[in-house]
Amino acid sequence: MAIVKQYDKRSGITYAYEATYHWDKEKQQSRCKRKLIGRVDTTTGEINPTDGRCRKDKPIEPKVITKRGPVVAIESRHMYYGATYLLEAFSEELGLTADLRTCFPDIYNQLLSIAFYLVLEDNTPLYRFEKWNHTHKHPHGADIASPRSSELFSEISDEKITKFFRLQAKRRIEDEYWAYDSTSISSYSETLTQVQYGKNKEDNKLPQLNLLLVFGEKSGLPFYYRKLAGNIPDSKTVKNLLEDLDILGFGKTKFVMDRGFYSEQNINGLYREHIKFLIGVKLSLAFIKKNLDEVYDDIRMPMNFDASTNTYGYTVTADWDYTQERPYKGDTIKDKRRMYIHYYYNIDKGADEETAFDKRIAGLYKELKEGKRVDAHEKAYAVFFEVKKTPKRGITVTYKEEAIHKARRYLGYFSLIANEKMDAFTALHFYRMKDVVEKGFGNLRERLNLRRLLVSSERSLEGKIFAEFIALILVSHLHRKMKEAKLYDQYTMSQLLDKLDVIECFESPGRSLRVGEILTKQEVIYEALNVSIPASS
Repeated sequence: MAIVKQYDKRSGITYAYEATYHWDKEKQQSRCKRKLIGRVDTTTGEINPTDGRCRKDKPIEPKVITKRGPVVAIESRHMYYGATYLLEAFSEELGLTADLRTCFPDIYNQLLSIAFYLVLEDNTPLYRFEKWNHTHKHPHGADIASPRSSELFSEISDEKITKFFRLQAKRRIEDEYWAYDSTSISSYSETLTQVQYGKNKEDNKLPQLNLLLVFGEKSGLPFYYRKLAGNIPDSKTVKNLLEDLDILGFGKTKFVMDRGFYSEQNINGLYREHIKFLIGVKLSLAFIKKNLDEVYDDIRMPMNFDASTNTYGYTVTADWDYTQERPYKGDTIKDKRRMYIHYYYNIDKGADEETAFDKRIAGLYKELKEGKRVDAHEKAYAVFFEVKKTPKRGITVTYKEEAIHKARRYLGYFSLIANEKMDAFTALHFYRMKDVVEKGFGNLRERLNLRRLLVSSERSLEGKIFAEFIALILVSHLHRKMKEAKLYDQYTMSQLLDKLDVIECFESPGRSLRVGEILTKQEVIYEALNVSIPASS
């Protein structure tokens, strides 16, 4: 049995219900029976008995006189508190609580409770929330049954999400690079419009939805996301991203993107909008290979070596052939724009790629000599070997040494392009900060259980992803603070949260919240994360 509070938009009254759950054997699902027990006083939080029909002939029980305090309990309970207290402190610190309250005044506490649950109950489906609610103190303070969570998600509109993004934008660090990347989320649903077959980044055969994320390089926090159809490639998304961020008021930005986002159209668009960028590119691009050949012998020199990364770095200045079509004038602008190309050779990467290449060539040679050709390798046979067959000598296989030498020439090399001047290793540092996005995607898929979409309606989908996004902000903030405090030397994230989760609190009607015993190791964690130690009210 649980106490459930529900706000009635028509009357402006919050009602309290006594909810009892049972298993329906016939329908094979959990069912809920509710009994109205009273109205909730918005000032004191007390429940005033009523039958909901304004009847005055029934005697009204006297109100329970309670002591003043931040929390008014309606029943005696002891619950786990330490980890949810930490997340609540983070939410206040990041402005999440304030911004969610502004955008979702009726349901912000429920959103926070779901986000806390997703963070603390590693990879656990949302229908288990009922069990967690009985043992943990959280902002909503009541159960969110599975049917109710679907209703809750359907209340999260695009307009409110956009408003939340705008509020969060004002809290972000200025003058930092933003890491932008995408991931694919598979789904079995046949009713979601954007679930389509595309290039699946997890290499499974299911249709998918693509999710784009933007992270701050210094803050380590996500602050914008976009979902789109699973068959849209990364290179097609940059134009709309720039328009969205301009509408949201993010101003001028700096982007870090991997080579999947490279296209001439995107580079021209970034120049046109005066956006600073740092993008990975393929060495096979003609202008990249041409400039590399001109400085090839200069790169692997002692003055260009960085011992901390075991990498050589070299920067050249080049011209980008800029074009801009102007439909309103019926012409095309052609000009030159300055570009910086950063070239790198990594010793470990080079050794691994050379070993893999030589093994591949040896394997192809063996297939040809033994007459066991593979259809998928025919193109490689033609590039690297001369094959002759005579009645006397049989099959003769000869290496094309020039082609092999040319292919090995660029192993271990990679390149970045930018339109902001910086040295090669500063650029490499910024580019590797893009790993915060990969970490974010990992948390979404694994810790926050978003590897598969388990919703069947468009509105529920929007709400589910938004709740996951709130949880991701909290996880990312905890990750950064643990890293800065060197707490990963002692704990994994799960171990740290488990260490705090066992701290209890006690609620009794008419009394303030009491916090249970806190060990020295737990106090050290709070202090390292710059969060005040929980204390009784």
